Amino acid sequence: MGRNKKEALIFTSMMCFCMVVFMSFYNVIIANGFNSRLLTDVAVGLLPALAVALFCDIVVVGRVAKGLAFKIVKPSAPQIRKVLTISCFMVCGMVILMSLYGTLAHFGFGDNFFRHYFSILGLNFICALPLQLLVAGPLTRFLFSRMFPVRTTAPGV
Repeated sequence: MGRNKKEALIFTSMMCFCMVVFMSFYNVIIANGFNSRLLTDVAVGLLPALAVALFCDIVVVGRVAKGLAFKIVKPSAPQIRKVLTISCFMVCGMVILMSLYGTLAHFGFGDNFFRHYFSILGLNFICALPLQLLVAGPLTRFLFSRMFPVRTTAPGV
């Protein structure tokens, strides 16, 4: 979303923030259970994860996802089909990269790296796709549309 680069960056930042917060809670609960350190554990990892997610989204995944989506979906297709296709490709790419980040950050590249990575990858995909399609995507689009309403007439008219 966004009609210019500034708005696109704001939308991307909002979406990343929303997904990183929800997925951080999910991953900390899976790793440590629901305990008194939950908020602390999420807060400690939030900024580094957000920085990595924004970088991955802007530099790698966003471009690839949009490129693939527009090869599959025709320009004349309904907007919802375009949004859902891009969202699905975004989730796939971001889950792959952010699961890699999480595995390296918490387990390192040791003997059980691939076991940890594929386990985390599967669990994250199960949560991230419905989260994106049903919660984070609609919530972010709603908030963004309130921040940047589409004008139907010229300003001052």
